[in-house]
Amino acid sequence: MPQKELSIRIDGELVSTTEGKTILEAARSSGKYIPTLCYLEGLSAVGGCRLCVVQVAGIDRLLPACTTPVQNGMAVTTTSPKLAEYRKMAVELLLVERNHVCAVCVSNGHCELQSMAGSLGVTHVRYPYDYPKLPLDMSHERFVLDQNRCILCTRCVRVCTEIEGAHTWDIQGRGVNSRLISDLEQPWGTSDTCTSCGKCIQACPTGALFEKSKVGIRVRKDPDFLSYLKEMREGAR
Repeated sequence: MPQKELSIRIDGELVSTTEGKTILEAARSSGKYIPTLCYLEGLSAVGGCRLCVVQVAGIDRLLPACTTPVQNGMAVTTTSPKLAEYRKMAVELLLVERNHVCAVCVSNGHCELQSMAGSLGVTHVRYPYDYPKLPLDMSHERFVLDQNRCILCTRCVRVCTEIEGAHTWDIQGRGVNSRLISDLEQPWGTSDTCTSCGKCIQACPTGALFEKSKVGIRVRKDPDFLSYLKEMREGAR
């Protein structure tokens, strides 16, 4: 059954889309940029990072574009001083929650959080750093988990569950005590579910998950392959 066609306005421009799409999907299909960190094409959307917040006429609060479905006639604003300030604040809070020291990070120069901070003009942080003492899990033969770099975007959790089907990763705890864990909080190297496929490494936007043999400028990630895998699986059904 064909989906119903809708018309919305994004930053004053009339955009055609279809029922069931989100604001983010409609914006990207029309060539409009909305920043994201937790969103990754091919995975379910969770609206966790809040970088994709937009303003919708008639609604007095900001809405996450990645999880808000389009409605016929809605008017969306994706860029404004208010949105710019909120997005900068979101990045700053991510930076202070863990220990993101770019100069000694394996993903320096290839980090989405680092790139996002630069594109949003985050030149300094206005909030006190937490500096939590977080461990590295180097028990896996090929990979490393560095909790200091994790932004809890859950991209690794979702790719492991939705694409690989291993369900190795999950988030334990709440708030500032939230931590990425493998299986039932056991060392990654002893996991009975991990297939060592490396999809979580590719999905990770920072240096939280990386290969032991790849550091610094040799680090290359290609998260676009996830949407390709999803398309191939759906086409085979």
